[in-house]
Amino acid sequence: MKGMCMGRVVAVCFRKGHHFSKPPALSIRLLAGLGVEGDAHMGEKVMHPYLARKNPDAPNLRQVHLIHRELFDEVRAKGFDVNPGDLGENVTTEGIDLLGLSTGTRLHLGDGAVIEITGLRNPCHQIEDFQKGLLAEVFEKNHATKTLVRKAGIMSIVLTGGDVRPGDAIRVEPPEGPHRPLLLV
Repeated sequence: MKGMCMGRVVAVCFRKGHHFSKPPALSIRLLAGLGVEGDAHMGEKVMHPYLARKNPDAPNLRQVHLIHRELFDEVRAKGFDVNPGDLGENVTTEGIDLLGLSTGTRLHLGDGAVIEITGLRNPCHQIEDFQKGLLAEVFEKNHATKTLVRKAGIMSIVLTGGDVRPGDAIRVEPPEGPHRPLLLV
């Protein structure tokens, strides 16, 4: 198939209630159109407290948050201690350039779950509250384009539900048409 590449799930996390970090779990269940079963961000409408105050009827484009394990390696080399779930993600991946994916890319997780990438997570002050100095490490200035690169993960919606576990394969299905860079959601 066109443009397929593989990665894997390193960890899965969820948490009831709005807290910054999420504890790792043995598995998570993705529910079509809703998100991660039992997670604070599960729902058809936006669940992020700040975004919900601005527009409670907006669709939830942040049902599943993904971060690449390689980011943890990068910040660990600079003296930070960051592990799966610490930055609030639901799925920690490895082997996929999440930030380079196109909007609309579909990720096939495990035996049947399918999510669609909606955009970038905007790193917030809570990252700095978690570990002083870490917020600056999840931003990077691209000097060639004079743009700010946000490295704190990507957001997605659930198209097909299913269970996801550490060790599951991730298959990347690019969308048709030209590459559409990820924007903040």
